[in-house]
Amino acid sequence: MERRKWLALALASGLLWAPDAWARSLRMLESTPQAEAYIDGKNAQYAVRFDGPVDHLASRLWIVRDGKVVETLPVFVDAEPDVLFGTAPQLSPGHYELRWSAQSAPDGEVTAGQIGFTVRP
Repeated sequence: MERRKWLALALASGLLWAPDAWARSLRMLESTPQAEAYIDGKNAQYAVRFDGPVDHLASRLWIVRDGKVVETLPVFVDAEPDVLFGTAPQLSPGHYELRWSAQSAPDGEVTAGQIGFTVRP
């Protein structure tokens, strides 16, 4: 019976439903390419997996070289719920960064980051 009283009190006081208390940034789990990987220039698939669902329509992927955006990748909206996935044309040899801005689907929190990689000649 004590548990029911506690539950009723918690619900009444808002302890069990406090959206800001549940908000948290997404955490990147893995990527393709992996950080600082050397890849073949023909690799045109890029993916970032997170620890929760992302809002594909509100999230972005782009490729940067020497501080300049060289490709903005269309994000596939039918990718897995926790993955940002995009493709790009063949890149010339050199060092690049895959950058992302991912919005959490449940709460709208935005996480951004980058992964460096090199395209071999």
